[in-house]
Amino acid sequence: MTLARRDLLAAGFAGAGIAGTAALARPGEAAAAPSSEVATHRAAGGLELAFTANAPSTPTGLAISSGGRRFVMMPRFTATVPYTLGEVLADGEVRPYPDLPTNQPDPEQPQARLFHVPNGVFDRDDTLWCLDAGLPDGSGPPVKGGAKLVQIDLADNRIRRVVPLEAGITPTSSLNDLRVDIRDGYARAYVTDQGQDGEGAILAVDLASGRVVRRLAGHASTRSQKGLLKIVEDRPVVQRKGEGPPRPVQGGANGIALSPDGRRLYYAPLIGRRLYAVETAALLDPGASDGAVAAGVTDLGEKGMTGGLTTDSKDRVYLALQEFNAVGRRDPDGTVTIIASDPRLIWADTFWITPDRWLHISSAQVNRRPEYNGGKDLQAPPYAILRMRIDADPA
Repeated sequence: MTLARRDLLAAGFAGAGIAGTAALARPGEAAAAPSSEVATHRAAGGLELAFTANAPSTPTGLAISSGGRRFVMMPRFTATVPYTLGEVLADGEVRPYPDLPTNQPDPEQPQARLFHVPNGVFDRDDTLWCLDAGLPDGSGPPVKGGAKLVQIDLADNRIRRVVPLEAGITPTSSLNDLRVDIRDGYARAYVTDQGQDGEGAILAVDLASGRVVRRLAGHASTRSQKGLLKIVEDRPVVQRKGEGPPRPVQGGANGIALSPDGRRLYYAPLIGRRLYAVETAALLDPGASDGAVAAGVTDLGEKGMTGGLTTDSKDRVYLALQEFNAVGRRDPDGTVTIIASDPRLIWADTFWITPDRWLHISSAQVNRRPEYNGGKDLQAPPYAILRMRIDADPA
C-alpha cells in the first residue's frame, strides 16, 4: 500500500475503529483506458467472480432469487438506455424483464411502464419488488404517476401490483434504494431519495394501505454533505458541463438497510462519511411529527464513503466502500473492518446475500460514465458481480 493510499484510508475513517485492510488498486490504473480483462478476470483480495452481466448500461442494482435467478437494474441516466430492468442469463447476456414493451417509457401509461429503475429486492415470498423513480432520462421532474413500487411474480413474469409513490416525492426527487419488510403483522417498504439537488429524504410505505410518508427531508442525515470529494480508482469524481468548471457530485440519502428484526433502518448519504439509524415504527407513525422523527435519528459514526448497504442476521452492516474498491463491515459495537478489496470492484454498489451465505456485490462503474470523464464513456462491459463467503445468514 502506498503512503498516499494509507493516508487516505486513515483520513476516510477518522474516528472509526479499523480492524483490517486489504490490497487495493494500484495508483494510476484508472487513468488508462479500462479493459474488460481487468474488469472481469483479475482475482484478488478475498472476492471471486460470481458472474458477469453484459448489460446495455450501468447496472447499479442487483437482486438474486432463492432459486438463483439473477436481475440487474440499470437506471435510465439518459433516454438512450434501451431497458432499465433485466434478467441475467446463464451466458451473462441480459434480457429486458419482464419484457421490452414494459421497459419502454410512456407518460400516458405511467403505472404500466418502467422509466428509471435503480434497485429492486426480493421479499420473503420470493417475489420481486422494483423501485421506479419515474425519471425518463435521469433528471428533471419525475413523470406524473411514474414513481412507484412494482411487484413482479416470477412464476408467470407478470406485474402483480403497483404502489404509487407520488405522495412522497418532489420535482427534484431521485429515488435510489429500496427495502421491503413483510412479516407477521405488517408489510412495509422504505425508499431513499437522494435528490437531484442533494436534498434527500426517506419514504416510508405501508404496503397494506398504500400510504406513503416523506420523512427527514432537510435533515443533515439525508442531505449531501458539503466540502467532500469522492475519489474512485484514484481519481476525483467530478462533473463538467460544456466548458464550465468541474463540480463535485452531490447525493443525499442513498444506501439503506434493515436490522434483522425490522425495527431499525440504517442509511447514509451518497456524499457523506457517516452512518445513521432511525426506528422504523416512528417513520410510519401518524402521531409522530417530523421533529419527533428527526430527534430519534442516531449518528452511528464514520464508516467511509459508501454506495449500497446491507445487513446480515447478526445485525452487521456491510459497506460498499467505493473509494477503496472494497467491502467493509460495521459490527454492532461500532468497529469498521475492511474485509475484502479487489480492483474489479469499480464503484462498489449493491449487495445481495443468498441463503447459502454468499455475499454478492455489483461493480457498477458509475465513475467511468461520460459525465465524469469529459464526455468519454470509459465503462468496460461486461460488468462484474463479485462474491465472498460470510458467516451469517441474510437479515
